[in-house]
Amino acid sequence: MMARGTTFLEAHGVPELLAPAGGPEPFNAALAAGADAIYCGLGNDFNARRGAHNFDDESFAAACRRAHLAGTRVYVTVNVAVSTEEMPRVLDLVRRAWGLGADAFIIQDWGLMAEIRRRWPEVETHVSTQANVHDARGVAWCRGVWGVDRVTLSRELSLAEISRIAEEGVELECFGHGALCFCYSGVCLMSSLNGGRSANRGLCAQPCRLPYDLIDEGGNVMEIPGVATQGLPEKSRGVGGTRLLCPKDYCTVDRLAEMRDAGVGSLKVEGRMKAPDYVLSVVGAYRDALDALAAGEDSEAGAAARHRRLKRAFNRDFTDSYLWGRSDNDMMSYERSNNRGEVVGEVMGSRQLEDAVVRRGGGNGGRERMRRLTRADVEVRLTAPVDEGDLLELRPVDDPTQFLTAPAPADAAAGESIICRAARPMPAGSVVRLIRSQRALDEAARVADKDVVRRRPVRVSVTARLGEPFSVELSCVDGAASARAEGFVVEAARTREVTGEELVEHVGRMGQSPFEPVEWDVTLDSGCGMSFSAVHKVRAEACAYLEEALLAPYACRGGSPCKGDSHFCTPGRAKVTVPFARAAPSARPLVLPTICALVTAPECAEAALAAGATRVYAPADDLAEGAWPEGVIPWLDEICREADHARLDRWVRAGEPVAVGNVSELALAVERGALPEVRSCVPVHNESCLAALEDAGAAGVWLSPELTLDEVCALARAARVPVGLSVLGRERVMTSEHCVLQALGQCIHDCRRCALRRRRLSLRDIDGRELPVRTDVNGRSRIWFGQPLDATPQVDVLLAAGVSRLLVDAQLMDEEEVAAAVGRVARAVEAARAGRKPARRLPGATSGHLFAGIG
Repeated sequence: MMARGTTFLEAHGVPELLAPAGGPEPFNAALAAGADAIYCGLGNDFNARRGAHNFDDESFAAACRRAHLAGTRVYVTVNVAVSTEEMPRVLDLVRRAWGLGADAFIIQDWGLMAEIRRRWPEVETHVSTQANVHDARGVAWCRGVWGVDRVTLSRELSLAEISRIAEEGVELECFGHGALCFCYSGVCLMSSLNGGRSANRGLCAQPCRLPYDLIDEGGNVMEIPGVATQGLPEKSRGVGGTRLLCPKDYCTVDRLAEMRDAGVGSLKVEGRMKAPDYVLSVVGAYRDALDALAAGEDSEAGAAARHRRLKRAFNRDFTDSYLWGRSDNDMMSYERSNNRGEVVGEVMGSRQLEDAVVRRGGGNGGRERMRRLTRADVEVRLTAPVDEGDLLELRPVDDPTQFLTAPAPADAAAGESIICRAARPMPAGSVVRLIRSQRALDEAARVADKDVVRRRPVRVSVTARLGEPFSVELSCVDGAASARAEGFVVEAARTREVTGEELVEHVGRMGQSPFEPVEWDVTLDSGCGMSFSAVHKVRAEACAYLEEALLAPYACRGGSPCKGDSHFCTPGRAKVTVPFARAAPSARPLVLPTICALVTAPECAEAALAAGATRVYAPADDLAEGAWPEGVIPWLDEICREADHARLDRWVRAGEPVAVGNVSELALAVERGALPEVRSCVPVHNESCLAALEDAGAAGVWLSPELTLDEVCALARAARVPVGLSVLGRERVMTSEHCVLQALGQCIHDCRRCALRRRRLSLRDIDGRELPVRTDVNGRSRIWFGQPLDATPQVDVLLAAGVSRLLVDAQLMDEEEVAAAVGRVARAVEAARAGRKPARRLPGATSGHLFAGIG
């Protein structure tokens, strides 16, 4: 095991290869493929892939044992927002997982992070990419405030940004391969507001993979041109299709040297929802690439083999745009969101076969039915080799929706033709792709249920001296541990003396042990004789002792970490209690409410103030233009990368309020003595998180729109700082580095002068909802929910609980709409203070999650 504080990159010269495992079978696939570390979920309640198979305690303990004997670490994902009532269960899960062999925990929720760091400082903690950290200042805050061991950066960062962040001296985990989210991780509400399945709770329904129409102000569908669009730079052209929010998959296999040099300590492969054959193929390809990088030797043939292996695993085509600071059309898969596989040929022609008649039913006295099935032999000319059983997709060029699949009938090389039996004829010229590799399926199946799938290299020292005990010493090549076993006393040969080659052969028979001898040192006196069964016994004992030595750091935990002690004790299942002692919630007198408005123009600010708002906010970019009324509070972005400091930091001023959208801005506000209000995009779902942010310097908190009314009220009662909630307007559901408008093929690469950006465009989903979309001057798209929020009927309950700031999110409103919205909130407050119920909810509006909690 590496000493804590020593990074993998420092120890090995290349990044750690971090593999996904959605259950025991993909775990074995990752292990067999050569993963240095594997991340997985224990149970199905508190990780960002709750739909995966995941692990129970027994299978997790067995997986940890296999991994540790092979030299691989295991990280447990607890990377979701946690409610107050769930906190005891999550902490119990962490305690159990640590006792069962977890090496570290990947955490999103700052409340959970605070509880783990306070209770068990010896536990290794990693900040999840869901925590939305993407600059050096945010990483330094994670180190200084929390003492974390690793930060997982946002996927959108460039090599230059990663290199700057690495100067902070915190180990960095970066995305290396797999599915990209359209939205910045941790700030997406699209899935939860659409149907209650929250990405912050591990149940994302992936709405970004669905078709959308881009529509204009009149509801007309805007044409998404094809690749033949002329007169524009190639990467600015529209490409057709309706998957406007669907990125390609990330692939950095050719950029590992640059990532290493930038300071990437761990390279993450995405895929806890992927099958074992995917994990085996992708992790194996990156293992090969990292080994070639470490050796300083590679070949064109090796690179080509890796590319083929990756293409034959699930993929939406590949991009590495973010590494170079780009977010253009080159990274998008507008035309399809499913597996593209690898192009391996084209259809040359088809031959219709005689229809087959299939008889169905007829059992138990039922009526027999006959069905006529059409079949065809389809000739495919190959441009790449295929194996028997590979699943091929045959897709017509003129109508790609009419595709079908067929298995490859036999092994065949590039240049050969094969005849595939298909459900119907396919037109000549149809593109043929390999979308599932039979070889990968077979390889994954071979290791699926094995106890030893990867053997650890060891040095073997054998000593056989006359009159002394025979001994075998095993030492891990990586220096992790060594063990020595002694047995019988060596005697002179009575018939035939033993040779050194025979000792190597018999000691080297390590059978089902997890070790593989790679180096030998044999000390053998001449004339020695011995029983090989006795030799085998000593070798088996040495293997057992080495296993014990490798597992000793985990065995001594005893099943549970103990607060304030570097050792582990108290085995069993001691009950974990909530850390804070709060008085039972009780009714409060109505607080003096503050009606707030978030606007984007000075005239809207004036309208809000005239209608009764006493606190007005404006986004930083809008605040930089125009003559604003005095006292407007900066509303800083949910994204703060290195390049954003110049435009955002100037709004953070000593003694003045500022709404901060991420931990980097919070850190700066505390440093400058400002009064930071934490926006809802830093989700507060539990009292521990609320207390942690208050202790970190938050002067106010805006609560998450994913909370129920009861949860909002409970947090408001527990808060020591003012608490706010958005009660009217539209909720932002996505923020993306990619501009949605690029799909139109009219990008001029100058956002400030872009006429499209100033239009009121929307995305229309498959249910007919229209989601407003806007791109800011920095090229980032924001998407709002299709229904407006109206929580004003609950204003009386909110005020009684202590919610003191009521926000009208008026970013999409004009002056008249702002005045009407603020007036509505003012009337609701007046009614509540007079003891009356506020007016009913506006027609067509939603109450969000106040009465329908997220999954």
